Amino acid sequence: MAFHCLNPITATPFSSTRRTSRSFSVSATMASPAKRVLIPVANGTEPFEAVAMIDVLRRGGADVTVASVENQIGVEACHGIKIVADALLSDVNDSVFDLIMLPGGLPGGETLKNCKPLENMVKKQDSEGRLNAAICCAPALALGTWGLLEGKRATCYPVFMEKLGATCGTAVESRVEVDGRIVTSRGPGTTMEFSVTLVEQLFGKEKAAEVSAPLVMRPNPGDEYTITELNQMNWSFESTPQILVPIADGSEEMEAVAIIDFLRRAKANVVLAALGNSLEVVASRKVKLVADVFLDEAEKNSYDLIVLPGGLGGAEAFASSEKLVNMLKKQAESNKPYGAICASPALVFEPHGLLKGKKATAFPAMCNKLSDQSHIEHRVLVDGNLITSRGPGTSLEFALAIVEKFYGREKGLQLAKATLV
Repeated sequence: MAFHCLNPITATPFSSTRRTSRSFSVSATMASPAKRVLIPVANGTEPFEAVAMIDVLRRGGADVTVASVENQIGVEACHGIKIVADALLSDVNDSVFDLIMLPGGLPGGETLKNCKPLENMVKKQDSEGRLNAAICCAPALALGTWGLLEGKRATCYPVFMEKLGATCGTAVESRVEVDGRIVTSRGPGTTMEFSVTLVEQLFGKEKAAEVSAPLVMRPNPGDEYTITELNQMNWSFESTPQILVPIADGSEEMEAVAIIDFLRRAKANVVLAALGNSLEVVASRKVKLVADVFLDEAEKNSYDLIVLPGGLGGAEAFASSEKLVNMLKKQAESNKPYGAICASPALVFEPHGLLKGKKATAFPAMCNKLSDQSHIEHRVLVDGNLITSRGPGTSLEFALAIVEKFYGREKGLQLAKATLV
């Protein structure tokens, strides 16, 4: 992962038992306090940006607080994705954070900009030498408007570059830009690089590498996405693709949100269906998402695609759901599209015979559970009516591949360009 860094700061080393005895001291035996991170959200926040930042920072060991700047704890992010915050901003505005990260999205970015308590917190953060970060429209709308980018190099979503240039020292087009205590980035497709960079700023390079490895991040971010396809067939629909995305406690939030976000951008009708007794689902990194319906209700309809996010707990819940497995079997028997990412191909499809005669991929550590491992190296693999993929770092490519199968390559590339994938 590459990013531009000016005026680098010294990252606090991540406490580790691998330190040499020479550097060990009595104080080193005490656990270092967790790095505290604030991620404010609003109605109209870009959901993949917010969720990916929360997920990756929590993987790094940060104590992340998701705070709603609205009058209620639940927010409706862009594309109808509902997120339940951990607190209201008013509950934490006297707290001290090691990092404040601002997601983009409209009108969420405008709401953040106009939130005076948040502005005061970010300005205090800056004056006291702690990290601030923003992505998409937020560098221009919030940090720039608040005067925090004067003399700084910064980047943002392309359509806001002119506004950014009027408020910062130098507007640059790098995917992630670090200038002292300010870190900025461009949009949904740069979010994971941005988040891992922030892990590095907080914990150091070793921890960033540890976090990024299992994400299966793109080796060539910004290049045209590719898919591997076998036994090509047309994925048809009548007027609008009807897509079911089941979700359960322990589902991987980045993967679920990437699928919903991008397919709704493409104007597909995406139904998020909860397994269990509550529409509020606690995902693998404790992000709280609210489903549209229960699976019992979703079962009454037919779908052009049923697609499963990964996450160990979520995949195990899917595999044990007789109702969902029966729906998937009927989908496959009807030669209608079905798909999965990360742990789900191995833990759901394989044991239930849904990969028989098919080539598939899965999360690298799960691929040994696949009976046919001949094509596991592909990031996104389509075999007729089956689509599978590897993990969080392939989730945007996976979503774009689904868009492509329904709408064509040109639509997929158009969406990739708009989101900077």
